[in-house]
Amino acid sequence: MARSHRYPSDLSDEEWAYVQPLLPPVPKDGRPEKHDRRDIVDAILYVTHNGVVWRALPADFPPWKTVYGFFERWKKKGVVIVVHDGLRDQVRHAEGRSAAPTAGVIDSQSVKGAPTVTAPTRGYDAGKKVNGRKRFIVVDTLGLLLAVLVVPANRQDRDGARQLLVDHYFITPTCRFLFADGGFAGRFVTWAAAVVKTTVEIVRKKEGQKGFQPLPKRWVVERTLAWITAHRRLARDYERDPHSSAAFVHWAMIRTMVRRLARRAPVSRWTPRTTSES
Repeated sequence: MARSHRYPSDLSDEEWAYVQPLLPPVPKDGRPEKHDRRDIVDAILYVTHNGVVWRALPADFPPWKTVYGFFERWKKKGVVIVVHDGLRDQVRHAEGRSAAPTAGVIDSQSVKGAPTVTAPTRGYDAGKKVNGRKRFIVVDTLGLLLAVLVVPANRQDRDGARQLLVDHYFITPTCRFLFADGGFAGRFVTWAAAVVKTTVEIVRKKEGQKGFQPLPKRWVVERTLAWITAHRRLARDYERDPHSSAAFVHWAMIRTMVRRLARRAPVSRWTPRTTSES
């Protein structure tokens, strides 16, 4: 069956050319895959972009159970991170940067939790008046994601940041300098220097500043959070498993980065394909 309809979230031919080499090879033994990998990726991006439940996938995509199965398998095996990190390295190279960043920015974002978010994995952020979950992210100076952690919204910024920085220390060992806002000031700065050998510089608002004004060295992370929440699946948290929330953050950034890369390539028309393609 050929897919003849194009959705705004679908990958173009140029975009797919960046993603395909980063996916694991199709197994040669066992049952052959029935559906085209590109259709699977397009379906996951459709859910990410439009925020629909898996069962609401349009009929011209592979069956929703198949798509969800790939989402879960690629999440648990780390495939989504491999694809994401491979694209990030290519974006940094295209911008004249080395693949290994040396500085970044850390921030958090509280989002409302849907009824599907289980009680043990949600909390109430009294400061933001949000009942749901909190995302901690570290980005490089281009705003590209380096690490993400999803926790109950009542987790203090300093506590969540410690957990994220331990992971970040091993994921990106070259990045030992971070900018942060005042919510991370105090003992966290001392802890970061002593435990994960990371210097944290607190960027504060100018004295007398009123209303919103982008702060130097911090606006990149605010922009990244805006990129993420522009995907409806991430406008609030719908996932039972916090790791699924983190996976959707990676998929949102995959979509953002691959479009950035493809803009440097000649534009071509989208071509229909059959499910027999590999």
